[in-house]
Amino acid sequence: MSLEVQRDGEHRFIGRNERGAEVVIGRKGAEGAFSPAELLQIAAAGCSAVTAENLITRRIGEDSKFRVGVTADRREGASELDAVHVAFDVDVSSLAAADREALAVAVDRAIERLCTVSRTLKKGIPVTETFPVTETFPVE
Repeated sequence: MSLEVQRDGEHRFIGRNERGAEVVIGRKGAEGAFSPAELLQIAAAGCSAVTAENLITRRIGEDSKFRVGVTADRREGASELDAVHVAFDVDVSSLAAADREALAVAVDRAIERLCTVSRTLKKGIPVTETFPVTETFPVE
């Protein structure tokens, strides 16, 4: 899979995948853009939503709507997040109490086993960067 981020203007970048999807990335507070830290949080919430979708729709209904909110803990001035909190907002009123509990356990178990983003964040992995030390673009 090929992913890239390209500068599009001052503090404005476009992230792309090979399927043609794009996301605007910028500094925190930039109009119409996600900050990188927001994208990390969205990735955690999105992975949880995608992982849990079939479990939820099978029990509540194929047309059921749900939302997954996400927040993060960050120390003042820190350039890192201390924790990411994902919370499902699902109308489970049609389920009996035991079925609600069983669904919550199934969703948690599925995310623990299958959600690449959450699993990676919990594990912590090396991140490497490379930067060219020779000229790679024509100098004008």
